Amino acid sequence: VYNLTARPIIDSVLEGYNGTIFAYGQTGTGKTFTMEGVRAVPELRGIIPNSFAHIFGHIAKAEGDTRFLVRVSYLEIYNEEVRDLLGKDQTQRLE
Repeated sequence: VYNLTARPIIDSVLEGYNGTIFAYGQTGTGKTFTMEGVRAVPELRGIIPNSFAHIFGHIAKAEGDTRFLVRVSYLEIYNEEVRDLLGKDQTQRLE
């Protein structure tokens, strides 16, 4: 799934473009599993850990004084409420 869907986006991000990966669907259809996967099983890692591995692997190979800035957001929109899933309080609703 990662190589077919997200890798081209991450490749563009590594070229300096902005990228968004958006999972959409009904409750229980596998969005969270697709995005997060199973941490303990490398073959079952989701889009997020694969993306991070790809990005930080690229950074580790960079030569010279190249500087990088990596910013990510992980949001949930449910029942017309937005939550920051990387925030300290994931139950806090964003405006």
